[in-house]
Amino acid sequence: MSEKRDSYFTIKEASEGFFKDRGSKFFAYAYANHCENDLKLILKKLRKEHNTAKHHCYAYRYKQDYSVFRAIDDGEPKNAAGKLILGQIDTKNLTNVVVVVVRYFGGTKLGIGGMMNAYKVAALNALDNAEIVERTIDDIFQVNFGYPEMNKVMRRIKELHLTILSQKLELNGQVVFSIRKKDSQNTLDAFTGLKNIDIKQINED
Repeated sequence: MSEKRDSYFTIKEASEGFFKDRGSKFFAYAYANHCENDLKLILKKLRKEHNTAKHHCYAYRYKQDYSVFRAIDDGEPKNAAGKLILGQIDTKNLTNVVVVVVRYFGGTKLGIGGMMNAYKVAALNALDNAEIVERTIDDIFQVNFGYPEMNKVMRRIKELHLTILSQKLELNGQVVFSIRKKDSQNTLDAFTGLKNIDIKQINED
């Protein structure tokens, strides 16, 4: 890519979907999720609610740059479930999302094609029922200054419409703020032009 993305798409809150084929039932659950620790709690909850279901297949994509992903078949034939679920997340261009599809066998085998279609449709149904939102990727800066510089620092923050995350306005002041990545360099330039002020980026790239 010629430039780094500075926004990403995810879902606002949890949603559900459902698909049925020849007696087999597929309950799909989509969650806005950011890490595997949260995923463990989600799976524990669903396995308790659906304790007679044999398959809890899922997929996720994490990170603002869409770089972390995984697809789990949970006992289904290889690539017949998790990969199809992940495909629906990617079709919607989403990240920080996990989709779990719980299957109850209905007594009639669906075949690989039918099974793949069922997981795909169920996952898509859950995502279609979700509200998709765009989030900005922000850089975080810390500004340190003496008391005499406080007014011009706060005036510059107001002019640039920066979001203050924390502040300490004492003899030696400190303000931590965020700004959308695409505006970071201009913001940095605006502060480095001020005397007796130290500014540094404190979030990871």
